[in-house]
Amino acid sequence: MFLKKLFGFMGKSLAMDLGTANTLLYTPKNGIVLNEPSVVALDSRDGKVLAVGREAKEFLGRTPQKIVAIRPMKDGVIADFEVTNAMITFFIKKVIKGMSLVKPKIVICVPTGITQVEKRAVIESGIQSGAREVRLVEEPMSAAIGAGMPIEEPMGNLVVDIGGGTTEVAVISLSAVAYSESVRIAGDEMNEAIQRYMQDQFQLLVGENMAEKVKMAIGTACPMTEPLTFNVMGKNIVNGNPKAVQVSDGQIREAIREPVDSIVQAVRRALEKTPPELVADIADNGLLLAGGGALLKGLDKLISREVQVDVHIDDDPLTTVVRGAGLTLSNEKKYSYVYIN
Repeated sequence: MFLKKLFGFMGKSLAMDLGTANTLLYTPKNGIVLNEPSVVALDSRDGKVLAVGREAKEFLGRTPQKIVAIRPMKDGVIADFEVTNAMITFFIKKVIKGMSLVKPKIVICVPTGITQVEKRAVIESGIQSGAREVRLVEEPMSAAIGAGMPIEEPMGNLVVDIGGGTTEVAVISLSAVAYSESVRIAGDEMNEAIQRYMQDQFQLLVGENMAEKVKMAIGTACPMTEPLTFNVMGKNIVNGNPKAVQVSDGQIREAIREPVDSIVQAVRRALEKTPPELVADIADNGLLLAGGGALLKGLDKLISREVQVDVHIDDDPLTTVVRGAGLTLSNEKKYSYVYIN
């Protein structure tokens, strides 16, 4: 019985959505076992890790000089190798106890536009963080699997995965990507656009966390039936005093118009560059919206109106990608072709 348990544990596998904004871990047995911000707080004097994930995110914009809170992922790829290693190691140990005795196999989701150098960095980071084997799967493919799309059939499936750092647009048919584009404009760009808008229109400096709260509360891609408002707290640029202003959904819609338009244009380009037979399939089946950006109010209606295609939002868009990666672990024989390394 002991040996059976030991070997079962040694066969532990994890799927990881290593995102710019959030990192999610999934096991075939337990489903989603971790969902935390991709943030690490360090002691600036010796580089010691002080906090990771949700706790570290609360440090953003609030740290004294001796502490620095950073996001080691940028545009969906590793920007700081050592800090990413520390973050992945922390998350894996949080999920799998006794990590030093046995090493898990990990499937990591990556953007479609990832370079060979960036691929090697992700694999190396996974190995150094304690994995015995690292496989990579492209995010749109993983999202399509997670949403239960018929990717094996000779049929066009259009996936739009909007994360924190990148928007992935891909057409999938016969278990392969027929067209893909990775646009480095997504949720983070919207947050930055809100910060710039508050500064330009109200002479108000707001932090990253506040901008994200505004986006989640009243961010919209098209007019809503009822107006929304939100009280934004920040710092007066002129005198440095605390300042609060009330903003409407219309104002925030204007603030994020540019990044939202860029996402719509990426979808339009995908349809323009896709063969007519596959476009006809997409017209019949609609397109899938996944990722945290899919939660932006009215985005599905805007895309549908602009490209004349039905838009479906996955039931739980934040976890679509990691669930798909988890399914490849549950049935490796069926999905072995989706790994890109």
